[in-house]
Amino acid sequence: MVNIDWKNLGFSYIKTPYRYIARWKDGEWLDSEMTEDNTLHISEGSPALHYGQQCFEGLKAYRCKDNTINLFRIGDNAKRFQTSAQRLMMPLIPEEMFIDAVKQVVDCNEAYVPPYGTGATLYIRPLLIGVGDSIGVNPAPEYIFTVFCMPVGAYFKGGLKPTNFIVSDYDRAAPEGTGAVKVGGNYAASLLPGKEAKSRKFSDCIYLDPATHTKIEEVGAANFFGITKDNKFITPKSPSILPSITKYSLLELAKDRLGMEAIEGDVYLKDLDKFTEAGACGTAAVISPIGGIQLKDKFQVFYSETEVGPVTKRLYDELTGIQFGDIEGPEGWIMKLIVE
Repeated sequence: MVNIDWKNLGFSYIKTPYRYIARWKDGEWLDSEMTEDNTLHISEGSPALHYGQQCFEGLKAYRCKDNTINLFRIGDNAKRFQTSAQRLMMPLIPEEMFIDAVKQVVDCNEAYVPPYGTGATLYIRPLLIGVGDSIGVNPAPEYIFTVFCMPVGAYFKGGLKPTNFIVSDYDRAAPEGTGAVKVGGNYAASLLPGKEAKSRKFSDCIYLDPATHTKIEEVGAANFFGITKDNKFITPKSPSILPSITKYSLLELAKDRLGMEAIEGDVYLKDLDKFTEAGACGTAAVISPIGGIQLKDKFQVFYSETEVGPVTKRLYDELTGIQFGDIEGPEGWIMKLIVE
């Protein structure tokens, strides 16, 4: 294992030794390879550069107590990757090819999977981009599929500690646009509102539904959830929200493990006071408790600005317990890799 300060990792790029790459041309995927070169060599006319024809995924590998490595719900990442590619008219990555690429990357970079007990993980980034000599607004003539990885710590500084957010006047996505798929343009559009939120000492901003601006949709690059006073787990439902694998995992755990009523539905700003706890969730964020939300001149505090609510803590412990192999997960959630 490499010499890294595992417990003080941030969420930033670290070059690891190997990455997977495959190229598509003339209607088929060509031979793939593992390479040490972390630079992509592409045409200046590549549609990914000019028209944003690209999509990506994010998932993690978790070191278990027995030194095995867990991949969490990787099949769902593979399916969501296909949905994103289809929306942008890119060739689909077969599920078997996606899973095999991820496994190869984890295996070749196994020394960078953080030790059990540090709280750190190996973040894995599959990426599909349209390349080749092109300048018209058309699907690319060629494509590159690559998967790389790096060890990471907490996405929001402080880990499982409440932080505050502010409601943004900007829209994250259009009502019938690409909000429900994981494409780069959605994130580029969030840079300015995110910077403005952080300049006001908030962790990030809350995005509302683009049609009416009355309902919460996403929290920065993560999904929102709230716990009501009558013990319901509620998370937003909208055609312009990315279908978060973490969110759907929490919906299932809240219902089956915590005995809560789990609801995917509207979360109106006017009803925020019905929540006793709130949080942001996603692969990168895991669960980040929300202390309070600033809406114009009103600041809505949930459980506490300094302490994690009990339900949020139970959900976090259940989810991460499954991911790190300490708790048995629902069938099909974990793919285990044996370290030789």
